[in-house]
Amino acid sequence: MRNKSVFKTFNFKIGALVGFVLFAFTSCVPTKDVRDENTALPETFSEQVVVDTSNSAKINWKEFFKDDYLTALIDTALVNNQELNIMLMQVDMAKNEIRARKGEYLPYVDIQAAGEVEKVGRYTSQGANDANTDIRPGEEFPEPLPNFQVAAIASWEVDVWKKLRNSKKAAVMEYLSSVEGKNFMVTNLISEVAESYYELQALDNKLAIITQNLQLQQDALKTIRLQKQAAKATELGVQRLEAEVFKNKSELYSVKQEVVEAENRINFLIGRSPQHINRESEGFIDTEMDTIFVGVPSQLLANRPDIRQAEYELAAAKLDVKVAKANFYPSFTIRAGVGLEAFSLKYLFNTPTSLLYTLAGDMVAPLINRNAIKAEYFNANDRQVQAIFEYEKSILGAYIEVVNGVSKIDNLRESYHLKEQQVEALTKSIDITNKLFRSARADYMEVLLTQRDALESKMELVETKKEQMTAFVTMYKALGGGWN
Repeated sequence: MRNKSVFKTFNFKIGALVGFVLFAFTSCVPTKDVRDENTALPETFSEQVVVDTSNSAKINWKEFFKDDYLTALIDTALVNNQELNIMLMQVDMAKNEIRARKGEYLPYVDIQAAGEVEKVGRYTSQGANDANTDIRPGEEFPEPLPNFQVAAIASWEVDVWKKLRNSKKAAVMEYLSSVEGKNFMVTNLISEVAESYYELQALDNKLAIITQNLQLQQDALKTIRLQKQAAKATELGVQRLEAEVFKNKSELYSVKQEVVEAENRINFLIGRSPQHINRESEGFIDTEMDTIFVGVPSQLLANRPDIRQAEYELAAAKLDVKVAKANFYPSFTIRAGVGLEAFSLKYLFNTPTSLLYTLAGDMVAPLINRNAIKAEYFNANDRQVQAIFEYEKSILGAYIEVVNGVSKIDNLRESYHLKEQQVEALTKSIDITNKLFRSARADYMEVLLTQRDALESKMELVETKKEQMTAFVTMYKALGGGWN
């Protein structure tokens, strides 16, 4: 009875000691308060916008873009673009990291096979003991002593504080973040291809306008040369009109260079060597885009890949804080091994005499000089605050992009209508000026200025159309369209 009482007292003391150690370590862990993220958004993008949950971001890009040449280019880019393929490898590496983190909280089992030969000094405790030991009568201990071993060794860190599981969950969040990063790259890639394609169409139209204007100027130049021969004009008028022709011819080559660069920009995006880009540019100026439905601001949280990426990054940062905090607590490890060991191979598989096994458990906890652990914990909290700001910045930036896009589409629509009227008026003035010039009722300066103004207005109209098309693409991207 007395032995049982002593044993119970011993167990109580051990339990009390472990409880005291755990209390001591958990009570002196630092804490740091971090504010919650703010995801509040206004109910609408503009006072003039009627609240409607219809959202163009839900439209597949193959339906959003009606041009078959453009959709073919985008489809090729999504397969061959080098940067996108690099991002896909990063996504795969993030997935592999999950597997690595998961393995950390599972038991490790290793197979070990070893052989050694040992010769110890005779005048040592082991050597003196071996010299006086007979394996069997008349047979001394072998010298040098070989040793052979085959064993399975296992170790397992008991994840009491969920440090390893939270680390694995953080890896999952990082993987999801990389997926959203890939989706955001897809959205940007589609936008870049579409914008470059519309720029290429605009340049084709500018070339056509310059060519048409050169024809008009050539006609005017012929007329003024005839007038000079009839003494109705001077050499000054001839030289001024010739200079204008040279200027526009020079501009023609500048635009041709821009065409080459725009084509090669698309070729780079779709991952192929420089070559001609198939396109239909004749009807560009009359191209109409479908109505953009912006929905409500709260839909940005679900539609924008960059916002979801920042959200997953924040979730991973919060888990990293928990992991860093768990480093202050004791870690528990269980180690075990079982195998066969003998000084001769012929005895190695004699069981149970050659059998060996071991079982041990230990607890390790930081006690003195925990500065590195504290620094990592505070850094993890700071990274969490950074992630909060990044998340809020992504939300605010997305909202502002849509607000700016709504305003730009409306203003470009009004600007385009006015420029159409300007082009129409100046086109009529060219006919009037040419008739007056041929009848010597207008001088060369009126012809020159009228043609110059008409050319500039037509070029501005094409540029405005390009900005309109680009604004629609930018709005589609700002709403989160394209990746799905």
